Amino acid sequence: MNNWTIEDWQRAQAAEQVAAFYLYTPMCGTCAVASKMLTVIETMCPKLPIGKADLNYVQEIAIEYEVESVPCLLIQRRGQPLEKIYAFQSVPYLLEKLS
Repeated sequence: MNNWTIEDWQRAQAAEQVAAFYLYTPMCGTCAVASKMLTVIETMCPKLPIGKADLNYVQEIAIEYEVESVPCLLIQRRGQPLEKIYAFQSVPYLLEKLS
């Protein structure tokens, strides 16, 4: 997963049918597990644009999307925010949400 800036997320929203932005913090153990799940998804769906960012460095996103906790996966479809996922239940669950 590539590290994205706010501008990268905005470009993905404009250019991609579906895109996801994974927000985490470095000291979060749950975030480490979620990162591994998303790495599996990225391997399974290499054309799906998924970016990540340390929430400490993209605070504007936290405010704009009212992010309540980490890990958080923002999913957009056709430029519109679709969903915020906080509970990364399983890889199949996430695949279903992203398809």
